[in-house]
Amino acid sequence: MIGMGWARHLSWNLLAWCLGVALQLQQAALWPWASYASVLLGVAACAWWLKNARPWPAAGWAAPILAWALVWAAAAFCTTGLHAWTRAHTIAPALEGQDLDVVGVVQAMPQRQDVGWRFRFHIEQAWAVDAQGTAQAVQLDADLPRQVYLGWYGQDGLQGSGWSTAAVPEPVKAGERWRLRVRLKAPHGHLNPRGFDYELWLWEQGIGAAGSVRTGRKDPVPLRLASTWAHPIEGWRQSVRERLLAHLSPAGSPADAAKRAGIVAALVTGDQAAIDRSDWDVFRATGVSHLMSISGLHVTLFAWLASGLVAWGWRRSALWGFQGALRWPAPPVGAVSGLFLAGFYALFSGWGVPAQRTLLMLCVVVVLRLSARQWPGALVWLTACAVVLTWDPWALLQPGFWLSFVAVGVLMASGATPSAARGAEAVTLASPLRTDVVRSGLWHRWGASQGPIWGSWVWRRAAALLREQAVVTLALAPLTLLFFGQVSVVGLVANLLAIPWVTLIVTPLSLLGVLWSDAWQWASWALQPMAWVLARLAAWPWASVSTAMPPWYLAALALAGAWVAVTPWPASWKWAVLPLFWPVLFWSHPRPAPGTFELLAADVGQGNAVLVRTATHSLLYDAGPRYSAESDAGHRVLVPLLAQMGERIDTLMLSHRDSDHTGGAAAVLAMQGQAALWSSLEDPHPLHALRPAWTRCQAGQVWEWDGVRFEVLHPPPPAENGPPMPKPNALSCVLRIASQAQGMTGGPQGSALLAGDIEAAQELALVQAGLSPVDVLLVPHHGSKTSSTRAFLEALRPRWGLLQAGYRNRYGHPAPEVVARYQAWGIALADSPRCGAATWRSSAPELVRCERTQRQRYWHHRIPP
Repeated sequence: MIGMGWARHLSWNLLAWCLGVALQLQQAALWPWASYASVLLGVAACAWWLKNARPWPAAGWAAPILAWALVWAAAAFCTTGLHAWTRAHTIAPALEGQDLDVVGVVQAMPQRQDVGWRFRFHIEQAWAVDAQGTAQAVQLDADLPRQVYLGWYGQDGLQGSGWSTAAVPEPVKAGERWRLRVRLKAPHGHLNPRGFDYELWLWEQGIGAAGSVRTGRKDPVPLRLASTWAHPIEGWRQSVRERLLAHLSPAGSPADAAKRAGIVAALVTGDQAAIDRSDWDVFRATGVSHLMSISGLHVTLFAWLASGLVAWGWRRSALWGFQGALRWPAPPVGAVSGLFLAGFYALFSGWGVPAQRTLLMLCVVVVLRLSARQWPGALVWLTACAVVLTWDPWALLQPGFWLSFVAVGVLMASGATPSAARGAEAVTLASPLRTDVVRSGLWHRWGASQGPIWGSWVWRRAAALLREQAVVTLALAPLTLLFFGQVSVVGLVANLLAIPWVTLIVTPLSLLGVLWSDAWQWASWALQPMAWVLARLAAWPWASVSTAMPPWYLAALALAGAWVAVTPWPASWKWAVLPLFWPVLFWSHPRPAPGTFELLAADVGQGNAVLVRTATHSLLYDAGPRYSAESDAGHRVLVPLLAQMGERIDTLMLSHRDSDHTGGAAAVLAMQGQAALWSSLEDPHPLHALRPAWTRCQAGQVWEWDGVRFEVLHPPPPAENGPPMPKPNALSCVLRIASQAQGMTGGPQGSALLAGDIEAAQELALVQAGLSPVDVLLVPHHGSKTSSTRAFLEALRPRWGLLQAGYRNRYGHPAPEVVARYQAWGIALADSPRCGAATWRSSAPELVRCERTQRQRYWHHRIPP
């Protein structure tokens, strides 16, 4: 056993290291790399001085510990900054949107996306092509990053309200060298409150640009140059996936068979995109999502099995005359072999971040156990945290990291694990929501074990499994509410059934199929009863509880209460911490005061979606674009945004039929069953089937919510036997919203105009009908040159213009002359590419809160002025 004083001192230093990493992740911009290096040299000098300094008798024991903690925190801060500089390679702004001819190698197994492919591409050579076809070599690393993320689609694009598709392009394979014409842009994603950070995900992957393969009439045909051995494991993964899908879901197979094939493919190759969206909904509702993809659980299970088999074979080899078994003990040989085999499995599964974390934790435990010392579990836990954050500092921002280590720490502290001396084994089993092997009672023993009486052992393990699952479910509930706004009520039962079934039956059969294809069919059959049970559990009305995502400090209080509740504390303390759960369970997003309202212009790309909130009501104006044949702003942005705010909208108003305004409507209506539908859509329309009792918006409609007046200004009522409108833009619903705070609370009055895609003719008609000035204007038609006329802006005179458009969109919105027109009138523009989601309140009409400004970090893309 190592000295307790030394262990305590090292634990404080490791905790300081983790805090130093966390502090660096808060930087809005990176320092110059020389600054990090200089500070790191200064820290090294301080460490040398502390190591050789005489004791500080007057300062007591706290001063040296604090000094060393500051040294470790500063070292972590600078090391993380230097690590970040190795990934700070993005495309030069001058090359964005240009035609580039590139030669390179497909780095990883492509992912099937709708009617095309997405894949990582390593550029070896690149040339910029001008309008005359002249090519000029591009300097890699300086102007163009080597790693890019490409999409190759067979779709022609959006036409009207539909999605036009062409033939799927030929598949690319990992390791192939291609010559492609591409258009690239800097990594730029949607940034919404508490939403998925796409730019952080690309940063973690080391990707400096994203774009698409050009296949137009004037573009050269993509050319496959050769098949290389650059990425043999990725090529093997792809061949296994293709063979698996062909074996389990041949052409004409039932939909259920294809769904099960996708799950097996995810378990074998880590291809999570192969799992159907409806299956993900079931897995989330039942709390078993962590089982359905390659995670730390699967890597740990593989290492455990491999270690046991190698150790057994090593012992048996002594009977065959092999002298090595008498020289090196079987347990360490099995542990090291299991670690290397687990590393190979992590590579085969795609080298995902969860698998990397688990492999690092396994490596920490193996090294500590081979040192022939008994390490306290808390020290092993902190060492694993520090090693993981040194390798991948940005893991600290991922839910999986917190779910992993909190779950393992709670299990160790609650006594659900073996003694602290065996804490190393518990830490090896950490993975995002992935202490599953711990919960299943698969304790790895490093020496020979005695077999207990079978019957009593089964009952003891069943009781321990139930207790461990209950402990983890309670302890992680605050974190799942913080990260996902949802807690699965049936998760305890679902995991008790699914964990042993998936880990001991489905996953081994799926992996065996790599060598024997018929095993995949057995794995598919084994999924059937589990899928049936999970579907029944998910269909229960109270299968999961969804709440607004609480602030982090309330979740921290609830987590502290959960820690006390599941660890050995006096019963009086357990009762005393129950009030800590109340704020998390019943927290609601702050609403505007009566007589005022709030606008939240979501960052949805090239489309409109504005959430209007009053004291007790909500209206969603438009539902964003449809991104592809299977993806839209409803599923990707609006449904998660409304869920995390705990928002129940009263009305969904769709301004007109264009798909950049109605693309996410079906998803929103499916989630918000109580929402009424207002629109100017032609009848019949597919969306009307979801709301047969819909309302056509027309000028003159007025209502009031909580002292806020809503008035529809356009379109006019349809004339009987009148000519049809030539363009849907001319039918856009125009909504004026005015606060009645003046005279009620003494606050300033505020107003807004949501104008859809009206153009010059409709703007002129509104001006002639009489327009009152407003504080904020939703810029018509995303800033198109056909809208925002001078007369229109002169009549409205807004302080702010909210402009929703996609970054480097193909339409060129906003038009430069329109931007100049707003600037000439002194109207400030908050455009979604630079602002992200924009929030405006009628109680403070002079301010717009930009999500990109509030959450700016150094990995976020900054658009040059």
